[in-house]
Amino acid sequence: MIRGLFAISVWCGAMALAVSAPARAAVPPGAGEPLRPLVAIQGLDPGKAALGRRLFFDPILSADGSISCQSCHDLSKGGSDHRARSIGIHGARGAVRAPTVFNAALNVAQFWDGRAATLEDQVSGPVTNPLEMGSTWPGLLRRLAAAPDYAAAFRRLYGHGPDKASVSDAIATFERGLITVNSRFDAYLLGDDNALNDNERKGYALFKSYGCASCHQGANVGGNMYQKFGFVGDYWGRKVHLTTADLGRFNVTGLARDRYVFKVPSLRLATVNGPYFHDGSVPSLEEAIRLMGRYQLGQTIPDGDIHLIIAFLGSLVGDTSVGSAP
Repeated sequence: MIRGLFAISVWCGAMALAVSAPARAAVPPGAGEPLRPLVAIQGLDPGKAALGRRLFFDPILSADGSISCQSCHDLSKGGSDHRARSIGIHGARGAVRAPTVFNAALNVAQFWDGRAATLEDQVSGPVTNPLEMGSTWPGLLRRLAAAPDYAAAFRRLYGHGPDKASVSDAIATFERGLITVNSRFDAYLLGDDNALNDNERKGYALFKSYGCASCHQGANVGGNMYQKFGFVGDYWGRKVHLTTADLGRFNVTGLARDRYVFKVPSLRLATVNGPYFHDGSVPSLEEAIRLMGRYQLGQTIPDGDIHLIIAFLGSLVGDTSVGSAP
């Protein structure tokens, strides 16, 4: 437990995160834990969500009609494409790995470097990126307005034809519904002692004691803060070639302190969403945890503990059927 207290004091000064005992019947379920159960977002307009779903799956968003949001954020594969670099129009390769779109509504910001404050802001990124969809907003809006079913849907739901704001709103509304509720771990937090097996409970205890929960916390098990990659070690010295994307949030703010700083990713679907890190350079979750231990926590995590932590991470996977194809 000493290692957990040290790790968390180094990270955030929040030692209580590592020593909190599992909440049981005597207190409210989940009380005192660094993680929280996922809860579906309420009040979403069903018509706008349905329109956003259509747009998400429709390659009409790309300049050549070949790429949809689903192409890089495959909802049948954990909300990503399992590539180190996503493939855009004309076979172009992106600069970073596509993060999962599941639970993205809970993120502090969008993209690895947090350059989009909201899901609505995020839509423009891939739509207009020449390495992704390669569209322009005027061109996309002309295509949508020329499609009678889309034109009618926008008039019915927004009172006018498609424009940038309404397209972005529809897609964001759909994406806000992609919350992977009902995981076994959430059932455990809510008081079901039988929801996890022994290895999963041991893995959760290790996750906390090593200090992982100091950054991977909350309902999304991450996604709600930024952190420097290589906090207690020179991770970047092991890379032969650095890219602009490796500079992380520095590309957004221009501040020296944001060099190599990234949004902490959610671990909710980590076991089904390799490869790992912003550049997809690590193929296995075992190696990702090993590197995190070394460069973020300053510790060598034994293989046995890594496997127990992975067992726990598997219990975080909830219902992904909310993103089934229309």
